[in-house]
Amino acid sequence: MAFNDLLKQVGGVGRFQKIQVTLVVLPILLMASHNTLQNFTAAIPPHHCLLPAHLNLSQGEGLQAWLPQDVRGQPESCLRFTSPWVPGDNTTGDTEPCTDGWVYDNSTFPSTIVTEWDLVCSRRALRHLAQSLYMVGVLLGAMAFGYLADRLGRRRVLILNYLQTALSGTCAAYAPNFPIYCAFRLLSGMALASIAINSMTLNVEWMPIHTRACVGTLMGYVYSVGQFLLAGLAYAVPHWRHLQLTVSLPFFGAFIYAWFFTESARWYSSSGRLELTLKALQRVARINGKREEGAKLSIEVLRTNLQKELTLGKGQASASELLRDRTLRRLFFCLSTLWFATSFAYYGLVMDLQGFGVSIYLIQVIFGAVDLPAKLVCFLVINSVGRRPAQMASLLLAGICILVNGVIPQEQTVVRTSLAVLGKGCLAASFNCIFLYTGELYPTTIRQTGLGMGSTMARVGSIVSPLVSLTAELHPAVPLFIYGAVPVAASAATTLLPETLGEPLPDTVQELESRRRGKARRDQQEQQRQMVPLQSATCEKSGL
Repeated sequence: MAFNDLLKQVGGVGRFQKIQVTLVVLPILLMASHNTLQNFTAAIPPHHCLLPAHLNLSQGEGLQAWLPQDVRGQPESCLRFTSPWVPGDNTTGDTEPCTDGWVYDNSTFPSTIVTEWDLVCSRRALRHLAQSLYMVGVLLGAMAFGYLADRLGRRRVLILNYLQTALSGTCAAYAPNFPIYCAFRLLSGMALASIAINSMTLNVEWMPIHTRACVGTLMGYVYSVGQFLLAGLAYAVPHWRHLQLTVSLPFFGAFIYAWFFTESARWYSSSGRLELTLKALQRVARINGKREEGAKLSIEVLRTNLQKELTLGKGQASASELLRDRTLRRLFFCLSTLWFATSFAYYGLVMDLQGFGVSIYLIQVIFGAVDLPAKLVCFLVINSVGRRPAQMASLLLAGICILVNGVIPQEQTVVRTSLAVLGKGCLAASFNCIFLYTGELYPTTIRQTGLGMGSTMARVGSIVSPLVSLTAELHPAVPLFIYGAVPVAASAATTLLPETLGEPLPDTVQELESRRRGKARRDQQEQQRQMVPLQSATCEKSGL
């Protein structure tokens, strides 16, 4: 009897699974808000130089006399004349930076970190620095908390992450200056990265084989709904401090109810804690109305049925195993390529919603809406064809959409926007698939570490992605060609990965190696069976 059979014995997908999965998934709603929060809290409203305080001119005269015009006939954002310009004067007046500050159009965004700390013109790069530091936090959190979850358990780390997100997010809302704001955003990124990977793992490890894809797809849909939620919240709460507080306070509630989570019995068993494994399974059986089935379990029963896991998985694998073991090394490099390419292209598309030239709230809703059909198609492919084809197709199609966008003229905005939305939907489906696929490929003893390293590579992709936009100085289409070529090339890495559709979760590295050897033997036997008819046909021809 494997662990999957034990789950079926205590109720399969029962009341416990439905309650815990729901509670674990709820915070994912606001995780989407934090990831793209700076599209709203760091929005750049129209602005121009503040006029000298001693001037006693009407606003219209002041703007005309002191502010040069850009190509669209609007006042320049970062320059003003050193002396009043007289209308009709054909000479070009000398200009200077905005030494007295700026005037902002607060009609759409009453307050953002840009308007509060003047992150415009020569200080504009600081706005991107805040988002980059958040991504650095996500990178650090994926590495650190992925390792801790394999050592301390999924439940303990999740409880810590909920509290850290609530505290750091709330403190960021009250930050008195920009450096402190960045520090707390970095801490939020660390916690949210761990929430993503630990939520997926805890849910998957409590579900039978045939429902794992459903859980992964459910979490993907919840994240997409979170994008709709962010658009609504940002519209209803336009002040950046209030919005930051709104998306952070609910994590205090998650911190409270997370104490009632049941730790993964699969993690208990893989670390040799049979007493805790028994207690967890019996609790699940009781909640699922299978008290009698739970009473049949004992330490002896678990030791007999999980003998393989206990014999081969007495010690937790270290992170160095990802590079030292040949089987894990191939998984690590292939999955790292997929994680990097997905995140690299994804953030290349959604980095700056204001660049689409339409309402920022509308484009946020459109980008969230496209995820729904994309993830539905991905779910159907995952369950019917397999994880590997779904992963390959989503990356390949996304790359093609971005590459085609690079050759379409800038004037065809509808076509370009449609291709960008389609590409974004494919990349969202790729994220949905890679989370599930990675969790199914790595063994239990190193699953969280593997997911953490994969998420780390994704964060590397999100940090590198903005740098590619600098190549637009060479040609406007160069960034699109790079964003499109990377996922197309990375899709080839899926051919080196095994299919996991219908397969039980591996618990040890040795089990992975035995599966690989078993597959090689089956392929060899199949090849021999195909050669037998050919040999018979050759003999018959020779006899004739």
